Amino acid sequence: MRSRSKRYKKESEQLSKDPVSLAEAVEKVRSFKSVKFDQSVECVLNLGIDPKQADQAIRGSVSLPHGMGRQKKVIAFCDDSDVEAALKAGASEAGSDELVKKVSDGWLDFDVAVASPKVMGKVGKLGRTLGPQGKMPSPKNGTVTDDVATAVAEFVAGKVEFRNDEGGNVQVVVGKQSFEAQKLVENIEAFVSHINKIRPAAAKGTYLRKMFISATMSPGIPVSL
Repeated sequence: MRSRSKRYKKESEQLSKDPVSLAEAVEKVRSFKSVKFDQSVECVLNLGIDPKQADQAIRGSVSLPHGMGRQKKVIAFCDDSDVEAALKAGASEAGSDELVKKVSDGWLDFDVAVASPKVMGKVGKLGRTLGPQGKMPSPKNGTVTDDVATAVAEFVAGKVEFRNDEGGNVQVVVGKQSFEAQKLVENIEAFVSHINKIRPAAAKGTYLRKMFISATMSPGIPVSL
């Protein structure tokens, strides 16, 4: 187990072991400002799913009402006829054959890749490159779509992708410490609401088990559900 800093231990001592309200948790995480940068705020949900079962997998994307606090770098794999619209929507790069080759050659300086179904036959060869990085376009998270320009605009503006890990946890960035408390609360509520809406039919028992929020360098704060 890695050793924790004195700052981290001091912040941990300020926390109750019992879950607190979302509003109280947000105020507490905003108070942890002993580092010199605007930390990201993350929300983690522990779900009552069996991650080994494909029909219980949780994966997708959600638009947060107040964004994430930074623009994502988005690229678009699309036909020539969609390139101009994708670039106007905020894509840093757009195209088909040349862009596929560029990524295949090792260029990965982007956060999200959006693709038109028309070019997925070409993009498919990038699975080994993009898959391990979580950047492979997929219909499940809204990154494979006929409306490439709209998808680009949404992800640039703060739409976030998520997928469960082996422990049944789903984690996303929901903003920055500098956000107003109410904006963080509304972003978190939007995320939790979306996860509730996509509950797998095969998931039995308690679905939302635990919830934590934290800043990049701070301890997690348990939130009552």
